Amino acid sequence: MFPCTRHLTQLGRLNSNVSRKLSEVACKNGRRSLSSSKDWHGTTILCIRKDDQVCMIGDGQVSMGNMIVKHNAKKIRRIEAKKDGDSEIITGFAGSTADAFTLLERLEQKLDEYPGQLTRACVELAKAWRTDKYLRRLEASLLVADNEVSFELTGNGDVLSSDDGILSVGSGSPFAKAAARALIDVPGMDAKEIAEKSMNIAADMCTYTNTSFLVETIDSEGKGN
Repeated sequence: MFPCTRHLTQLGRLNSNVSRKLSEVACKNGRRSLSSSKDWHGTTILCIRKDDQVCMIGDGQVSMGNMIVKHNAKKIRRIEAKKDGDSEIITGFAGSTADAFTLLERLEQKLDEYPGQLTRACVELAKAWRTDKYLRRLEASLLVADNEVSFELTGNGDVLSSDDGILSVGSGSPFAKAAARALIDVPGMDAKEIAEKSMNIAADMCTYTNTSFLVETIDSEGKGN
């Protein structure tokens, strides 16, 4: 074999090996990106603020892969007022239950540090969630509301409010939010009625959302029902 031919053969083998390695890396990265970018959690939590009422509603379905393991999980929690004059707080979560309860415990600690200051407590929790080596591994999203403000908290350090009074998280959140935006200006419908109607629409469209709803409301005085 001539030297040039031998070199071309070796170059061809090298290119083949490089292409195979690149393909393997691409496949691994592709699988990793799909798993790490799966931000949707199998549930739907919706918060509606209209007039003098705030309503948070969540479904009860718990899924493990493509199997339903529970129908009536409680994904909405109420935090009692720390003192007279403070508003009660309602929270809802999507994602890992253990992670969500860890975050709710941290939120209550922040509320003890900053009583009556939900905005400050949420910002401090988001800062810790973003920077703490342990908390940053937690996979959940939270909705938090009192009689004045509503927020969505994420592991990216976000504390998001809404201009139209509508917040949602979970796999069915796009359907619930779209329905709520269509109903928010309908005369005669209060926040609870809008939330229930929107969640029924989301449950019809999202396979990870059922109609076993848990509903919590807060009035303008911060009292819950």
